[in-house]
Amino acid sequence: MPSNSADPVARRVNAALDRLAGDLPRLGIALSGGGDSTALMHLAKGWARGRCLMAATVDHSLRPESAEEARQAHRAAQALEIPHATLLWRRDDPGGNLMAAARDARLRLLAGWAARNELSAVLLGHTRDDQAETLLMRLGRGAGVDGLSGMAPARTAFDMRWLRPMLDVSRAELRDWLAVRDIGWTDDPSNDNPDYDRVRIRKALAALDLPAAQLAQSAANLAMARDALQEFAAEVAEGAEARAASLILPLTRFRHAPLEIRRRVLVAGLRWVSGADYPPRRESVLHALTAINTGARIALDGVLAEPRCDRLRLIREPAAALRAPAAQPDAAGVALWDGRWRLAGLAPGETVGALGHEALPDLNWRQSGLGRDEAAASPAVRRDGELLAAPLLRPHPRITANALRGPEQFRAVLYTH
Repeated sequence: MPSNSADPVARRVNAALDRLAGDLPRLGIALSGGGDSTALMHLAKGWARGRCLMAATVDHSLRPESAEEARQAHRAAQALEIPHATLLWRRDDPGGNLMAAARDARLRLLAGWAARNELSAVLLGHTRDDQAETLLMRLGRGAGVDGLSGMAPARTAFDMRWLRPMLDVSRAELRDWLAVRDIGWTDDPSNDNPDYDRVRIRKALAALDLPAAQLAQSAANLAMARDALQEFAAEVAEGAEARAASLILPLTRFRHAPLEIRRRVLVAGLRWVSGADYPPRRESVLHALTAINTGARIALDGVLAEPRCDRLRLIREPAAALRAPAAQPDAAGVALWDGRWRLAGLAPGETVGALGHEALPDLNWRQSGLGRDEAAASPAVRRDGELLAAPLLRPHPRITANALRGPEQFRAVLYTH
């Protein structure tokens, strides 16, 4: 077996792992059993140097063979003494985009598994070829700079860190690497199904002999442009304030910024307030920007945007807060609600939900310093439907409420891609 010093694939992947995960003691591996993820597992095992590695396979149950493929992945991980779990997806809604639903389900299942095992991040097996295919797919959808920047080596989504250490390695190199070591893998027949966009793009790349390396370089060049735009957006948002899970932005600087910068700042603010994993549609954001420029108050993605004097206030829309599922306390009396609040001091049988407008007259909400809608979207504690506490409006002897996000998290969202 070639040593790492004479192994260009291992050398590049190890360098990427050092850069992306060098300070992380516990890592997960998304293992499909295909050539890319199988190579990733073996390469990560050789690099780990005492770190804890765990692997998980998502069985989408979309093909009869998927259960056996998951068992093969389990055996492959066991052979390397890597703990492995199979995560089953049971699709509730048969409508919509199957591939998009399967992708989100995969990430959610893996994120939950990683969190339960206290893993710092999950490694994904995307390659240079995936990067080139992603660029062309997004180009066909009219993507902007962010989309055409391709897949990032590191990103946060579904409350988990995702790392791609093989974006500088081709699919063919990985299969050669496995073949030399007599390591087998499973080929998914859906990778040849022309019903899927990515498969059609892959075939077009081969038919036109388009070089994946150069396409990936184009994505990298656009990523540099994206980074410059993010820096500009951060400057425009300088001085943003977080208060009671609402965000306050400097409006004059915002209004004088170029359209693309305003779009970025607004999208980051919307996601900061709502906790959404994805931004709203571009057309909706552009419409909102036009309305904000005229001084209008608008609702978008469960967030109210209110331009007032020299401030743009982004607050949770009360109707969206009311739709958020009620939260129950854990054994320690703590509950996380609406992705925005952490409540402590709760007793069994108490639930957390939105306060709502109807409760405001009895609480003298104006003294809280919050706006009417802001107060209505704040957390309330109830038992059997009866209001027990509204911690933001009236102090309670045992129940406290603290916002989960502050200015640092807003800046992080600005840089999310």
